[in-house]
Amino acid sequence: MRRVGVLLACGLVVACGDDSINVDGGPGGPDATTDSPITNPDASTDAGDGGTTVDIGDSVITRSNHVSRDALYVQPTFKQSALSTMSLDKAFDGTVSGDVWAQVLFYDKGPNNEPVVIAATANDQVTALDADTGAVVWQKTFGTPAGQSGAGCGNVQPLGITGTPAIDPVSRTIFFDAAIGDANAISEHQIHAISLDDGSERPNFPVNASTASYQGTKFDPPLENQRGAILYLNGVIYVPFGGHAGDCGTYHGWVVGVPFPSGSPISGYAASIAPNTRAAGIWGVGGPASDGTDVFVTTGNTFGSQTWVGQEAVLRFQPGPVFSDQTIDYWAPHDWLTLDNGDTDIGGTGAMLVDVPGATPSKLVLALGKSGNAYLMDRGNLGGIGTSLNTDGVSNQYVANGEIINAPATVATGGQTWVFFHPANGAGSGCKSGNGNLVSMTISAAAPPVMTVQWCANSNTAGSPMITTSDGTNDATVWTVGAHLFTSPIAAHGRIYIGADNKVYSFKL
Repeated sequence: MRRVGVLLACGLVVACGDDSINVDGGPGGPDATTDSPITNPDASTDAGDGGTTVDIGDSVITRSNHVSRDALYVQPTFKQSALSTMSLDKAFDGTVSGDVWAQVLFYDKGPNNEPVVIAATANDQVTALDADTGAVVWQKTFGTPAGQSGAGCGNVQPLGITGTPAIDPVSRTIFFDAAIGDANAISEHQIHAISLDDGSERPNFPVNASTASYQGTKFDPPLENQRGAILYLNGVIYVPFGGHAGDCGTYHGWVVGVPFPSGSPISGYAASIAPNTRAAGIWGVGGPASDGTDVFVTTGNTFGSQTWVGQEAVLRFQPGPVFSDQTIDYWAPHDWLTLDNGDTDIGGTGAMLVDVPGATPSKLVLALGKSGNAYLMDRGNLGGIGTSLNTDGVSNQYVANGEIINAPATVATGGQTWVFFHPANGAGSGCKSGNGNLVSMTISAAAPPVMTVQWCANSNTAGSPMITTSDGTNDATVWTVGAHLFTSPIAAHGRIYIGADNKVYSFKL
């Protein structure tokens, strides 16, 4: 059971106390405020179809709100003075069929030009809910989910849709992967493209991921688990895969690329395909990140490999995905083999792209490892495999005494860049104030940039954080939710929406 237990709000630059909002509607709110110059994200998107730009308003069309995976949301009504009135909307229905492992999405001008929340579930069901009432606008089921993986392990039952979908606003299409099968095993991973307006399938879809291959290795559906978020970019659907909990079978870390709207030819990349190697899953819940052109992922450990075959790494793909296998396009720490042998994945958290004006370099990739280490790489030249701790990226820092398996959040403010995350089973390390498992970290505008843990808080929650601001300048607040460590709220339409179990919850002022 992953029912939401608490919603926590924290001021940006000062550690929060027990400032929580319970699902019974009890009041709560932040005890710290800040007026910070935070960049207001553009409320439009170029879907990569030749330059067409669509005004998406308040929409949330991808995991963590932007393809950089920053988890930054702008809500004009979310002023610090008002947040203490935030409470659960008990009149909001939000009932769906099956557990909601994926982050919910939001579209401002949905069917009949009304706002909707999109929820995808482990029962292979996708539902559009009225954003104000939670009533069903449309609901579709896409095959029968598998009762178990068929690989010999796994902890999600049934296995249907677990990765967060993505929305193309130009064609008004929702993309997702649905595992289908019977009581015993997954038979297919089907990549769908459906109408935002009524859930109908687009021509040429669904596409079977099993048609993907890489250098002679074929995609094997029962062995693969689709946990990371979908990325839609410039006419290609990118779908990441890793193994099941328990690491059974000869799975590989895959990124499958499907062109839209044609659905073919399907492309793919698989890590750890050398003889007698396996794993290197691409399973970080945030999914692939992008700078608008290239695609970045993190990978996990392999088993028994004494040579580097793509594991414990940050990888950059050209569109497709196409991997060059050149040092400019991959990075791994000097102790990758030790991490490999200890099941200490770099890939427990997906890549997040961060710009730090004034830093050298300023365009960075952040990776947070299960080792508790944070790494920054120059995303223009990842640099290959480090030769010592001093060459592990442009900067690295031990930031947590527990595994970081999370989707982080970041925002620029006051000449610094802030990052927030949760260690799964520990707390922040080197906290300047406070103590606990909600960790704040800054990245300085230096040459090279330096990461410093700031405040830490005992949030009593495990969910992935998000950040809101009222106008791009003021009222910056960090939010996290008491649920599974992959669960993250979204902010839209003057509300906070969270999916868990068989329900979507809505909080409002």
